[in-house]
Amino acid sequence: MDIHEIETSLNNPDFQYRLKAVAALKDYKPEIAVPLLKGKLDDPEFLVRSFVSRAFGTQQTADSFAALLQIMKFDNTPNVRAEAANSLSLFGRCAASHLVLTFFQDDHWLVRRSILAVLVDMECESELFEVCMEALAGEDRTTQEAAVDALGTLAGTNQEQAALSQLLMLANSEYEGMRQHVASALQHFDDPQAKEILSKLRQDSNHRVVAAALENLLNQLNSKESDTV
Repeated sequence: MDIHEIETSLNNPDFQYRLKAVAALKDYKPEIAVPLLKGKLDDPEFLVRSFVSRAFGTQQTADSFAALLQIMKFDNTPNVRAEAANSLSLFGRCAASHLVLTFFQDDHWLVRRSILAVLVDMECESELFEVCMEALAGEDRTTQEAAVDALGTLAGTNQEQAALSQLLMLANSEYEGMRQHVASALQHFDDPQAKEILSKLRQDSNHRVVAAALENLLNQLNSKESDTV
C-alpha cells in the first residue's frame, strides 16, 4: 500500500479500509506513520483505535508515547485502553510508573489485568507488588486472582518475602477460587512456610484447590516415571 492509498483509506467511511490502512503503516518510518496514526485517535470505531494503539507500540517516539498515555487515560473503551497499556509496556521501564498510575485510576478489570500481565513481563518487581496490593484491595475476583498469580512470579526477587507474606494470609480465604490460585502461586517458593501451607491445602475441602496444591508433586512423579521408561 503506498502512502497515498493509505491516506485515502484512513478517511474511508468503511472502517475495514481504515483498519487495513493503519496496519499498512507498519512498513513506514515513524516520521511518516506517527502523524497519520495520531489523526485517528478519535476514530468512531473502537477497533480502529485499538489498531492505532497497537501500532504506536511499534512506532516508538516521544509523540507515540504521549499518544498512548492519552489513549490510556481518556479513551472510553476498555479494550482500547488495555491495548494502549500493552503497547506502552514495549517502551520499557520508563513506562512502569505510568502503568501503575493508570492501574490506580482505572478500575476496569480488563485494563487492570493487562497491566498486571505486562508488569510481570517487564520484570518490574516493586511496581508489580504495588499493583498487586491494589488489586487485592479491590472487589473484582478475576483481578484478585490475577494478582495472586502475579505474586507467584515474585519468588526469587527482592519482593519475595513481601509476596509470600500476602500469599500465606490469602491461603485462608473463604473463596475457594482464591485458595486455588494461592496453591498454584506457592509452588514457586522454596520456603518452609510455603511448603507447610501447601501441605494443608492438599487437604482442602475443594478438589480444585487440592489439585492445584498437588501440581508440583504430580509433575515430579511424572518426570520420574518418564526417566525410568
